[in-house]
This record gives sequence, structure tokens and C-alpha cells, in this order.
Amino acid sequence: MPATKPPAPLQLVVGEEELLVERAVSEIIRSARAADPETDVRRLRPSEVTAGELVGHLSPSLFAESRVVVIQGAHEAAKELAAAILAYGRAPEDGIVLVAVHAGGARGKQLADDLRALKAVVTRCDKLTRAEERAEFVRAEARRAGGSITADAVSVLLEAVGSDLRELAAATGQLVSDTGGQVDGDAVRRYHRGRAESSGFAVADKAVAGDRAGALEALRWALVLGVAPVLVADALADAVRTLAKVGSAGRGDPNRMAQSLGMPPWKIRKAQGQVRSWRPAGLAVAIAATAQVNADVKGAAADPGYALERAVLAVVDARGTG
Repeated sequence: MPATKPPAPLQLVVGEEELLVERAVSEIIRSARAADPETDVRRLRPSEVTAGELVGHLSPSLFAESRVVVIQGAHEAAKELAAAILAYGRAPEDGIVLVAVHAGGARGKQLADDLRALKAVVTRCDKLTRAEERAEFVRAEARRAGGSITADAVSVLLEAVGSDLRELAAATGQLVSDTGGQVDGDAVRRYHRGRAESSGFAVADKAVAGDRAGALEALRWALVLGVAPVLVADALADAVRTLAKVGSAGRGDPNRMAQSLGMPPWKIRKAQGQVRSWRPAGLAVAIAATAQVNADVKGAAADPGYALERAVLAVVDARGTG
């Protein structure tokens, strides 16, 4: 069998759709490791590396191992670092792949233009702003999962889930798995009528954001729709634990933190935005409240619904405490 061809040494991933960007970078890494399973992957940000250090990352080692160097947020690169990126693009090394991840806006546009001029392989990851683009994404996700989805099912799913690509991808993959591969409108309706985790996490998201009215409304809807109280309690506890873990880890690149925290980069990024409004004392109160409600909904309380409402209010009030 012939060896798998490695990816081109200069890659430009452009766009702001995070899921598509992550997939594009992962595909480049997968291709490199298919050619050489020992390929080393290094993820860097402009704020964390100097031009001289980048030259070191892009220089062949004594043992000539394959390497993929990913520059996250390349549009943030200062003049010297951008010059080092372009210098490598003019004279790439065998076995070393440089991936510049660029948001695609006006900031750092010259670097992106120069990389295109150097014949970088360009992968577009633009936001899917039109309904027909999101519909095609859902159809592609169904094929990616080994199934198919009818036109009416696509419409029902978009209405139920919304425009977030991560949620659409997760829901589509789950539907394909649950239905044996053939997804129709009835299957989507059944799935989302009983999709307790979604309702539970809606309650939790509003609670940790301090949205008292929104959290209580989401909770009441969840209970009316028959969501098991234990699932709402679990979602609330997961949201608070995530804030505590991300907050204690400090600031950092979500892509680098993902492995140590055991959660996907998008979840870390989301929690980093939320935890700015929390203090350690408030998190301690919220953790205690979610631990109590977990016991309450499993039999300690006479009214699980009231126990959940009390816990939601405790979490909302804990935000900003301390």
C-alpha cells in the first residue's frame, strides 16, 4: 500500500464558525498523523510565543520528526511574528505543517492575504447565517453520521434547536443513532419532546447567568413538559461544577485546557465568560445548593418541584456574592 500523502506545509483556516474551525484543524492533524502516526502537534497563540520561539517550533529537529504547528488567532500576530510566519511560508520544511487560524475580519487581513499569495491551502469556516446554509449543514451532519434526514425533519430540527451548530450537530448525530439512520419529522418531534437534558440545561444556563425570571420560567416549562426533576438537578450541578473547575484553572487557551479539565473547548470558553461574574464564596454557596437539591429530588424532599425552585433561586442569588 502506498504511504498516505501528508497535508501541504502551509495551511490557512479562515472564519469565525468555531465548530468548523476546530474540525478543519482536526482534519489537517488527522491527515498528518495518517502519514506519520508520531506527528507532534503544537498549538500556540500570538500572545504566548515570540517570533524567535516560533522559528524554533518550525525548525527541523535532530530526529526529523513530523510536526503540525497551529497558530490560533493568527490575526492577532504582531509585525515580527507575522514576518516569521511568512518567512516559513516562503521556505517550508519537509514534514512540518504550519496552520494559521485567522478570524477572517479586517484585523490582520494583510497576513491572510500574504499567506494566500504564498499558495497556502485555504479552508473557509464562515458563519452560517442563512437558513438554507444551516439546513445543508444538518443534511451533511446526517450523512457524516451514516444516515439521512428528510426535508420536513430538517425544518422541525432547526425550529426545535435553533442556529447553534454544535447543538445542531449533536442533535443530528443523536437522531441518526436513535433511529437507525433514517430520520423523519416524527422522529425529531418525539426526540425533542422527551429531550430532558436540553430543558435541564436551559434552566441551568439561565440560573448561572443570574436571570431569575428566565430561570424560573424555564424550570416551570420543564416540569410542565414532564422533565424528570433529577435531570434538572443534574444539569444545575453540572453548570456550577463547570464554573468552579474553569474558574480555578485560571485564564488560558480553551484548546490547551480541554484535556486537563476533561471538557470540550467550547464549554470551557462559555464558562470563562460566565465565571467572570462569580466569586469563590458565591460558587461555594451554589455548590452546596446543588448538592442539597440532588438529595431532595431523590427522595429527601416532599415536593421536588419546590426544591428545584429553591435551588435555582439560591444559585441566582449566589452569583456576585462575596
